[in-house]
Amino acid sequence: MTRYIDVQDLARLVNRKGLATCLVEMAEYIRQDYLRWPAFEKCARVANHSPGGVIELMPVSDASLYAFKYVNGHPKNTQHGLPTVMAFGTLADVDTGTPLLLSEMTLTTAIRTAATSALAARYLAREDSRCMALIGNGSQSEFQAIAFNTLVGIDEIRLYDIDPAASAKLVANLACRPGLKLSIANSVAEAVRGADIVTTVTADKAYATILTPEMIEPGMHLNAVGGDCPGKTELHRDIVEQARVIVEYEPQSRVEGEIQQMPENSPVVEFWQVLAGLVHGREHAEQVTLFDSVGFALEDYSALRYVLDTARMLGIGQDIALVPKLENPKDLYSLLQPRVVGVRSTRQADTACA
Repeated sequence: MTRYIDVQDLARLVNRKGLATCLVEMAEYIRQDYLRWPAFEKCARVANHSPGGVIELMPVSDASLYAFKYVNGHPKNTQHGLPTVMAFGTLADVDTGTPLLLSEMTLTTAIRTAATSALAARYLAREDSRCMALIGNGSQSEFQAIAFNTLVGIDEIRLYDIDPAASAKLVANLACRPGLKLSIANSVAEAVRGADIVTTVTADKAYATILTPEMIEPGMHLNAVGGDCPGKTELHRDIVEQARVIVEYEPQSRVEGEIQQMPENSPVVEFWQVLAGLVHGREHAEQVTLFDSVGFALEDYSALRYVLDTARMLGIGQDIALVPKLENPKDLYSLLQPRVVGVRSTRQADTACA
C-alpha cells in the first residue's frame, strides 16, 4: 500500500508538530542528504515552458529511494484564484519500484524552500546577522520569515512588495509571533539599507533587477529565491559578478539561476561542498555572499522522507491501493474479470466470455 497525504493531512501534520519545529527538522534532513551528495543520481529538472509559466518534473535517487516532484510556476494564476505554485510528489522503493508515498507538495515545497534558505544562511551569513530585508511578500514569505527567525536568529524583518496588500497580509499573519519585529518599507532600497541578509522571492517570469549594485553593502548575504527558470532573474549582473556565489546543482543553476547571466566558466561553489567542509562558505566578514537558489530535487527527496517518517509517527494520512495487488503478478487482466464466489460453471464461464 501507498501512504497518501493530501493538503489537509499535511496541514494537520505541521500543526501537530509546529511550523518552527518542522522547519528545523526538515532542514536537518536536507543537511544529512546533502552530506551524501556523491550517493545520488542527479540531473537538472525537466521543464516544459509556455508563455504563461512552466511545468517541471524533478527526479533524484540513491540506492534505496527514488523521488520526483511535479511542480508548476504560473505567476498570473492569482488572477484566476489559483496559487502561483502547485505541486505533488512521490517517494518510491528503488529495489522494486513500489511507490511508498504520494503527497501534496505545494505546502511542503514552501517549507522545504524556507528550510533550505535558512540552512544556507547559517553557513554563509555573518554570525551576528539579526536584520533581514524580505523583498516579495507572497505565498513563500511567511515561511522564509519564520525559518530565518528560528534557524538563524533574525529578529527584525523589513518588508517590501509592489502589492501593499501582500505586505499587510504577511504582517497580519505573523503579528502574534514573539521576538520578531516587522516593518513595511516604501521601496526596495529602504528595506535593504543596513540589512544583514536580503531575501528576494518575487514571482514574475522575467529578467528583473530587484537589487542593484548601489544597494549592496559589504558583508551582506543575499538569498535569491525567485529566479528559478530561464529568462527569470532578480539581481543585477554586476552583483552576481562581485559576490561569492553558492548554488545547489551547477548544471541546473547555469540554466535557471542568477548565474544564467554569467559566462559558463564563472566561478561558483556547490552547497554540498560547504556543508562537507571542503570549502568555506563565507571567507571574510566583508564579503558579499549569494545563495543562488533555484530549488533542487535533492531537497524534495529530503522533504518527502521527512513527511513519510513524520506521517507514520503521527498516524496521519491513509494507505491507498495505488498499484494492483494480484494473486498472480503476471495476470493483470484478472482485474477486469467479474468476481465470482467459488468455482465457476462452464455456463458462467461462457457467459463471461460472451
